[in-house]
Amino acid sequence: MMNIESYMRLALEEARKAFSLGEVPVGAVVVSPEGEVIGRGHNLKESTKDPTAHAEIVAIREAAQTFGDWRLEGCALFVTVEPCLMCCGAIIQARIPRLFFGACDPKFGAVVSLMQAFDLEGLNHRVDYVGGVMEDECVQLLRSFFRRLR
Repeated sequence: MMNIESYMRLALEEARKAFSLGEVPVGAVVVSPEGEVIGRGHNLKESTKDPTAHAEIVAIREAAQTFGDWRLEGCALFVTVEPCLMCCGAIIQARIPRLFFGACDPKFGAVVSLMQAFDLEGLNHRVDYVGGVMEDECVQLLRSFFRRLR
């Protein structure tokens, strides 16, 4: 089984793919209970003209197909940037129990920044989360991207 940083490096590879396409560089990987990467994704909103084509959603869709079930129980999601509210909803719906993310997102982040979606009372599924994983690398990639735009 790989360690947390190894999985985050794979998510960063996905983020770099988004960067090269002119997409906001966010990448994600879903890891099975056995430690196998079963889903990969990077932002594709601009390329697909699909507002739901966030890295997490792309990775979760692929993981569900690979896993053979929409319930990704026992899996973990690694993403370079704190998920938004839509992606938090998808994580809850997919029953993913563990989330690791890199950079916080003060504008859209729904794990710790704008709200704490996983801490809402009454949810039928709990998500354990750890932020700040390889944060410097994740932030640097975002800064490079936005610097290029300006």
